[in-house]
Amino acid sequence: MSRRPATVAAVCAAILIFVHATMTLDLHAASRPSPLPPRPGKVMQAQRPPTGFATANVAAQLRCEELVQQLPRPEQFREHLRRITANPHPTGSAAQVEVGRYLVDVMERAGLEVEEFAYDVYLPQLTDDVSAEIVTPEHLPLENREPALAEDRFSGHPELLDGWNAFSGSGDVTGQVVYANFGRKEDYGHLATVGVDLTGKIVVARYGGNFRGYKVKFAEAAGAAGVIMFNDPNPDNADRQYPAGPMMNSSTIQRGSVLTLPWRGDPLTPFEPAWTSDSGKTVERLDPSEVDLHNIPVLPLGYGAASKILELMQGDAAPEEWQGGLPLTYRLTGGDELTVRVRVNQPKALTRATNIVGTIPGYEHPDQWIIFGAHYDPWGFGAIDPNGGTAMLLTMAEALGELSTSGCRPRRSIKIAHWDAEEYGIIGSVEWVEEFRDELMSNAVAYINADSAVSGANFAASAAPSLKLPIIEATMAVGYPQQDQTVYGHWLGRSQDAEETEEPPLGNLGGGSDHVGFYTHAGVPSGSLGMSGAGGVYHSNYDNFAWYERFGDSEFVYGPALARVEAVLALRLANADILPYDLRRYGTDLEQHAIDLEELAESRGQAVELAALKAAAEELVGAAESFVAARNSALANQGSPLTGDVLAGLNKDLLALERMLLHSEGLQDRPWYQSLYASPDPFSGYDSWMLPGLRFEVEVGRLERVAEWETVYVEAIARLRSGIEEATAVLTTPVR
Repeated sequence: MSRRPATVAAVCAAILIFVHATMTLDLHAASRPSPLPPRPGKVMQAQRPPTGFATANVAAQLRCEELVQQLPRPEQFREHLRRITANPHPTGSAAQVEVGRYLVDVMERAGLEVEEFAYDVYLPQLTDDVSAEIVTPEHLPLENREPALAEDRFSGHPELLDGWNAFSGSGDVTGQVVYANFGRKEDYGHLATVGVDLTGKIVVARYGGNFRGYKVKFAEAAGAAGVIMFNDPNPDNADRQYPAGPMMNSSTIQRGSVLTLPWRGDPLTPFEPAWTSDSGKTVERLDPSEVDLHNIPVLPLGYGAASKILELMQGDAAPEEWQGGLPLTYRLTGGDELTVRVRVNQPKALTRATNIVGTIPGYEHPDQWIIFGAHYDPWGFGAIDPNGGTAMLLTMAEALGELSTSGCRPRRSIKIAHWDAEEYGIIGSVEWVEEFRDELMSNAVAYINADSAVSGANFAASAAPSLKLPIIEATMAVGYPQQDQTVYGHWLGRSQDAEETEEPPLGNLGGGSDHVGFYTHAGVPSGSLGMSGAGGVYHSNYDNFAWYERFGDSEFVYGPALARVEAVLALRLANADILPYDLRRYGTDLEQHAIDLEELAESRGQAVELAALKAAAEELVGAAESFVAARNSALANQGSPLTGDVLAGLNKDLLALERMLLHSEGLQDRPWYQSLYASPDPFSGYDSWMLPGLRFEVEVGRLERVAEWETVYVEAIARLRSGIEEATAVLTTPVR
């Protein structure tokens, strides 16, 4: 439990007497809030009453929100980030175990119930036995680790590793060179069209355009012997390169996983948790030879090293759109004389990965979970990715823990989770989702991701349709740091069409982080919130506290600001009388995605008409509007017949809605991905595909199957509409 001085207790007691006398803060008989003493920082009142609360309970909810916003402090966030990033701590390292102990300690002292969930997963071992070199026409070793800098006290740490890619194949190969632009499917297609043979070649590709694993997958399929990837520079950032500025320099190396399997999580245990050897539970693991892992060696380099190769290439000039930011002509082939060697020794073995989950139990519905999470494993120090989010979640945990012990206990359980082994392929969180899939599908209210969540001043969010309104409303209740406006106001003001838009842009969730298991596999409404800024040190050894305190947030105010937004969101989801899902947006978003897909097909000369889907979406909007009217009427009616049992049943019905968009057979060639609404792009990995079952048929040109998949969608939307109509009936049927 957190310790508070006697003066705090006295203040709380005095205010509690006032609360009992006035009854203005009587949220629920079982949970009477007793305010905490004020902390520095401005708190903004909500612009409108929070959705989902009975009129009689709004004042108490807003008071709890006001209290929790007083708690997150810059010095608190700063200390957490400093402690977590003191040493490099990738998964499998002793330092990562120490970070895990720190997370446990902080959350336990904050009063949370903390559990550790360990799994034995198949991972690359921590070795940097890798190298790259030009062999001919002259021998030249290529730099593959960022040099130590006098301005960066962390950059010479002895435990930092060379640049490497997780799930590279092991090998030692030498070959001629082919430049493949971004290494996209269409890029390799162009090379084949112009007669460039990749057999036995070393592919050089620049980052961007797709997930790095697909650069390797397509290269290997074309017969390449190895792959080198590099960050192409932006000439406009020439005077902002690290350490003078925040952007990458010529030595900055982007590490990252290249795992490309049709499932997420442990490569050897799809659909099932990878229990540890000492758990006493039986695990059926695939043999690694049964898994489609890459066999060719892969290495990332900085653009300085990559330029040594590119400037020696003698083949035809690449297309204009393939030209990059280096002051040279990018060419398709290197010629007969230029050869490059890539050597990777990457052993793989079962490795212990540990998730750490803290819980504030709900006093009324402890089995209903609102989950906030971020991974805590980096490639090096990870001040931005991921531990800005980790430090924010700890700050939030301390605030909610202190609030809970002072009377504002949540009705539903709030969980704060720290996932391991995300960087190797979204592994730790997926194992937890697979372990608790039944519970999540029955009782999870929402999952909110915080990967790399704090690196600057600009708030942004992506979410499932049902969470968009709750997120918007939470930002309306929180003040933006050091300004006389809300986070929402700052967010809206940055929108390109701020004068013409009614709300700021809310993106759609794609791939690449820990929401994937919750959202696309288990059907849990999910979102991702963050405060971002300039960041040119992604996955490099320069992503550390020295960079962060100079270029991320020198005053450490944005982490606490995001903690306030997420704490308000947590309390609203936890305490709402009726879950405040944005049901109308299901229909409006589905209809827009159908229109977008028709336009995409038309741009490719394809005739795709989704009239039935759009009609179903329009009917869904009507059903949702009826529900909203009935909900608002019931919540505003002081004499509403909504008893505890009726509300409990109604909320259980609402919890089931997102799961109605799951397809138990999964998507084409990807049975693990089951959401019909959204999935990662199977050809790029990162981008979000909306209506992915239909999008796949358009992408591969199988238009004859579009009607079949449209039927699947119409049936799913009908289930969703029926669920909303049943919920409306509960609200409008008198209780006898």
